[in-house]
Amino acid sequence: EMCIRDSNYGAWFILILLMKNFMKNFLTRKLLPDDIDLLARQQLHDYKNRRPGNCFADPDFEMDIQSAYKLQDAVAKLRQEEGDTVAGYKIGCIGGDIKTQFGIEGPVRGTLFLSELFRDGEGLNSESFANLAVEAEMAFSLLDGGQIDRIFPVIELHNLVFRGLKKSLPELIANNCINAGVVVPTNEVENVTEASEITLQINEQRYSTNEIWPINNTPNGSLGWLQKNLKSYALSAKSGHMVLAGTSLGLYPVKAGDTVTVFLNGKAMVKCNVH
Repeated sequence: EMCIRDSNYGAWFILILLMKNFMKNFLTRKLLPDDIDLLARQQLHDYKNRRPGNCFADPDFEMDIQSAYKLQDAVAKLRQEEGDTVAGYKIGCIGGDIKTQFGIEGPVRGTLFLSELFRDGEGLNSESFANLAVEAEMAFSLLDGGQIDRIFPVIELHNLVFRGLKKSLPELIANNCINAGVVVPTNEVENVTEASEITLQINEQRYSTNEIWPINNTPNGSLGWLQKNLKSYALSAKSGHMVLAGTSLGLYPVKAGDTVTVFLNGKAMVKCNVH
């Protein structure tokens, strides 16, 4: 009887080891389309509940850059099926301050949604985000044929959350470049030149740069990179889309009670209040 019991224990022990090894191989293997669909639903659920990117908390979870973009795009498809609209794209992880802050280097592409565009002066509930953080950067809208129309500064909103043991481009991309919305100005912008200066002010603290176009010192540099990236994933920027060109400034956490303002050439252009 003792031998039978020991034999059963041994069988269960071997089964547990096999299952553990199977799960490790499942998580670290190259993801298949069915896996992407399942992960996309989990990603969207976690995002809605302000727990973005939970899958990256597993130390055995691995994903390459191509799979990360497929996951981002699968989540975007789910959001559109639920009634949201793609409002454009962002370029991120490109400026010197961000590279130093995160220890990783882009460029990377994220997707913007109509439901997450906020008006100039609008109040933001800090509890609607996961560790809200902001960037100041230049953006532009597109005409038919992919030509640049209006140019303007924005406040980009982020969920500043990384769950992996080490920050990585796949985690950043899969989590939609941690974008959580954009505050858009209502005033027209005039005389944007290569010498223009953009300033982010949080309460009384200011951060400024005159490197307003991080790719080739021109908005077309950002647009060209984005068009090439989108084409690789059978996507394209359309007329009316907004493009966030990236920034050489850093990413700064904000909290309830903070006021955020972006200036262009000393003129206040867009503002939000966090409560």
